[in-house]
Amino acid sequence: MSASKTNIDKDETGMQKVITKSLSDILSPMVLSFILKVGLGSILFWAVTLTFSWSYYERLIAGYIQKIPFAGSWEWFQTSGAALAAFLIGYMLVIVTVSILTSLYSEPILIKLAQKHYPGSTVVGSPAIVTSVLLSIKAGLVFLLLFLFTFPLIFIPILGQVWMLWLWSLLIKEPNTYDVGSLFISDKKILKQQKKKAWLTAMVASLFNYIPLLNIFAPLFGQIMFLHYLLGRKQTTLS
Repeated sequence: MSASKTNIDKDETGMQKVITKSLSDILSPMVLSFILKVGLGSILFWAVTLTFSWSYYERLIAGYIQKIPFAGSWEWFQTSGAALAAFLIGYMLVIVTVSILTSLYSEPILIKLAQKHYPGSTVVGSPAIVTSVLLSIKAGLVFLLLFLFTFPLIFIPILGQVWMLWLWSLLIKEPNTYDVGSLFISDKKILKQQKKKAWLTAMVASLFNYIPLLNIFAPLFGQIMFLHYLLGRKQTTLS
């Protein structure tokens, strides 16, 4: 019982350190510069795209709203619900784009942070671009499909917020595990064991998505958290 409690305390302390280090890193000029480029670029892309295709986008959303079981037949939901859905889906498209771009271009930042905090760590590989892209697209499609099919759930207090947080974590959990793990862990069995903790880091990072503009921090923050978790554990084991 005492050994179990000790392990829980160690995990809690370890996660607190991971969050503290990650918050410090996310505010560094190097990381902020990357986040602003990727985040503002994604926002600008979708703002321009949806502006020029607004009439088609509006019809698409209206058709989607009408197909929602029960709620689609409510007149008030077809008007105010359509406006809200248009905003939310646009918001989700920005989040998906930021996640994909972060997965593709964050490798140099992760290596520099590893060298800064864990001087003894070595880069053992590099994530394959094709695999990284496929994992990110797969996560994005799964996220969007689940979001569209369960849209009414987000209006249920507490349950809706928890469900949304879990959906957001899907976006970054698997890509983060692959992108970060491929750099520093060569043993696939060890990486598979660490995947369980990736859920926690992904969900903590996804909390940024509740605040517009700060949502652009979520994907890289999740990667940095997983980096500190992996290399922190590795360093503890070696010492």
